[in-house]
Amino acid sequence: MQVSDDDISRLVDTFYGRVRQDPELGPIFEKAIGGRWPAHLANMKDFWSSVVNMSGRYKGRPLPPHARLPIAPMHFERWLALWNETTDSVLPPATAAIFREKAARIAESFQLALFYRLPGGTPRA
Repeated sequence: MQVSDDDISRLVDTFYGRVRQDPELGPIFEKAIGGRWPAHLANMKDFWSSVVNMSGRYKGRPLPPHARLPIAPMHFERWLALWNETTDSVLPPATAAIFREKAARIAESFQLALFYRLPGGTPRA
């Protein structure tokens, strides 16, 4: 299923508007992004277009910036809860389900990379 750029834009704008107001996530994002919100939102729209539509618009590496943040597994839980609420309120049910599934996989992958360590402290690659 192809998702329109308008739907992706509305989802990303709504979600990050909620993130910025969230007492747990807002301060983390504000400190990391600061005054670069327009660029971040454009980047996230390209990211989700690439994830869902395989558009190839996103050219970055999403994990390294997250590795520098003061985050814990609980932040991923909150992020996913807010993401799921937003997808359900902004998108048709079938489209929302696609975004929820992709986000859950990405969050799991990030958490394994960021928090799971092999014996001896070596990060799992």
